[in-house]
Amino acid sequence: MHPRPSENFTDRIEETVIALILGTMTMITFINVIVRKLFANDPPYFIELLKLENIGLWGGELTVFLFGWLCLLGASYAVKKNAHLGVDAVINLFGTPTRRRIAVFASAVCIIYAALLLKGSWDYWANFANLPATEGRWFPTGFEDKFRGKGWYEVESVPNPGMFKFLEDVFNEGEQYEKLPRLVPYFVLPLSTALLLFRFVQAAMKVRAGQQDRLVASHEVEDEIQEIRELRGEMD
Repeated sequence: MHPRPSENFTDRIEETVIALILGTMTMITFINVIVRKLFANDPPYFIELLKLENIGLWGGELTVFLFGWLCLLGASYAVKKNAHLGVDAVINLFGTPTRRRIAVFASAVCIIYAALLLKGSWDYWANFANLPATEGRWFPTGFEDKFRGKGWYEVESVPNPGMFKFLEDVFNEGEQYEKLPRLVPYFVLPLSTALLLFRFVQAAMKVRAGQQDRLVASHEVEDEIQEIRELRGEMD
């Protein structure tokens, strides 16, 4: 079955975002090393122009945030592409109908797990965006009636870029942010867990439709060996 054009489009978006995050991490780390090792005492003009002379103070924290975005968004994307590693030695002992029943059970477990993650992620992030967290210990039973908005919370060292200046009026009563507001980097928590839940639901629907008989199982090594064999066959 060939992917639909909309799936190809969303694939390109997700892959581009992940690639940009990885590239930005690499660039920040590289510039940080150059500035600290070569221009620690006398940074050149272009470093001052780009305001990177203090990258050693905030570069590490920003890299950590980007790494979190990379891992969390990559987890949901890997579910979509069936790229997570899976142990299927046991389920391969059964026939297709039994494998599908096992996959349905695994799908239900993963959907419940992702829903719990989504609730916890929202509850952790919501107050940083001046929004109410949910009530209920395991599953949401409503939203908080009273809560303390934490939109004024900032990260430790990453400066707030000009593109996020509008957040001051929305979340900080017009007060200037000296550092990046926490609601920005922490937003990946509800975003990624919502995507993860959506991807597990998609996988469950494929199992139900008979398009696959297991939830997640990647065979990267086997695929690479097959590609090498095909390549050698073409060379011969």
